[in-house]
Parts: sequence; structure tokens; C-alpha cells
Amino acid sequence: MRRTMVTHRVEIVTRQVPLHPIADDAQYEVAVAATNGLIDAGAGDEEHSLAPLLGLLGEFIAAYEERTYPRPDAPPAEVLRLLMEQHGLKQGDLPEIGSQGVVSEILSGKRESNKNQIAHLSERFGVSPATFF
Repeated sequence: MRRTMVTHRVEIVTRQVPLHPIADDAQYEVAVAATNGLIDAGAGDEEHSLAPLLGLLGEFIAAYEERTYPRPDAPPAEVLRLLMEQHGLKQGDLPEIGSQGVVSEILSGKRESNKNQIAHLSERFGVSPATFF
């Protein structure tokens, strides 16, 4: 009886948070939604107990995107610059990332974004966190 309850709970969790490589667009959408939920829950903070789950989902999403939507290699700074341009943003418009100086250092390649910054960028632009790795 207990094993059945545990199996049932695992099935419920895996419907909400895919704990396996992503096979199709439907699973991808579920994974992205779960990622956004984890970010909303604070898992973008490396110290958060759900941070490892967010990292795992990010890896599954990135692998699926690489297989399904190949894109030319572009440094994360270049991707951020393009997204800012598309959204009409300036360096000072990203306070969740840091000061204008921090954003400038990220855009110039002098500094890499940390997990928390990547989580904020992913949420702000509606893209996978893998976009900034």
C-alpha cells in the first residue's frame, strides 16, 4: 500500500516537473512552466533548497533546445545585448541584475552572469535560462 502511495506521488510530481530528458514540445512547455514556477519560488538563489531541481530542469531544457532549435553560437553577452535592443532597454533598465556598472561589465564580457542574474534575465525576457550559458 505504501509503495503505491509513493509511486502515485512521484507520478504527480513528474507531471508538474519533468525529471527526465524532454522528448517533445508538450514536455518542453511543461518544463518551461515548471522552471518559471521554481524561479518564482526563489530557486534562482543558489542557497534555495530547490536550486538543484532548477539546475536539472535547465539542463533538460537546454538539451532539448539544442536538438530542436539549433542556433549559432553566441556569447551570453551578445544574446543579452540583442534582447535589450529588441526590448528597447538600456543598462540602467535592468536593476534586478545589478547596477549599470555591473550590467556594463556583463555586456563587455568582463563579468559572467551568476545563477540568480540568469534566473532574472530568463524570467524578464521569457527565455530559457540556458540562453545565458
